[in-house]
Amino acid sequence: MTKQQRKNRLLVIVIFAMSIIPFAVAWHLSKNVQLLSNEHTTNQGQLITPPVTTEHTDLVALDAVSAQKMNELPGRWLIVNVIGQKTCTAVCLKAILETRQLQLMMSKDMLRTRRVVVAFDALVPEAAEQLWLKEALLWRLLDKGVKNDADYKIDNTLYTSLLSPENTVDDVLITRLIGQENKAAALQSELIKVTPSNVLRQKMADIRKGVIPEGMLFLMDPLGNLMMQYEPGFDPYKVKSDLMHLLRISQIG
Repeated sequence: MTKQQRKNRLLVIVIFAMSIIPFAVAWHLSKNVQLLSNEHTTNQGQLITPPVTTEHTDLVALDAVSAQKMNELPGRWLIVNVIGQKTCTAVCLKAILETRQLQLMMSKDMLRTRRVVVAFDALVPEAAEQLWLKEALLWRLLDKGVKNDADYKIDNTLYTSLLSPENTVDDVLITRLIGQENKAAALQSELIKVTPSNVLRQKMADIRKGVIPEGMLFLMDPLGNLMMQYEPGFDPYKVKSDLMHLLRISQIG
């Protein structure tokens, strides 16, 4: 073997090692989840021990837009909201909106994550339409921008009111919120909407030992393991702290 051949062989080995090490680390962490919870780590959520495995086929897209994005899920950390009923309550919607804030706070690491909402039951069509409208628009009410304190207070009150399924978004409010923006573009969302397989449905219920409460949150690693859970009313800043820690450790996704 010539010197050049040896160098080429070594280069191939190094490249292979660099590609496999992150997956090996993630696999090791999934089998030794206690390493994520030591005296130097403050977990704001609850570690799922042992992690619950899933398959890619356990998540089925709810609509055509989500179907086009399903190939973005493997290899990324998933921020998973759950809708356990046929409607999404105020607590449920607030949790979904806060994961949007959470993902934006990830800054450059945002591309390593995806937001997913898992609907256990078929949503009432009218309620679903309003839910996705609100998910795409309501953050604008809390964006201070150039608002003065009085306007912000009014918008905050409206935001709180619209969290309730009984209060709807109409065309007048849509126009007010998006201004001169293209309506179709303004209503787009990066949220991927899915329904779980029966197997995953049972696994998630088992984690909770029964009914999954409205507004709770899961974190899923790039290998499809459910790693952490958060109770309703979670603090997105604290979830960010956990997620950043997981990203640093795993170096995958």
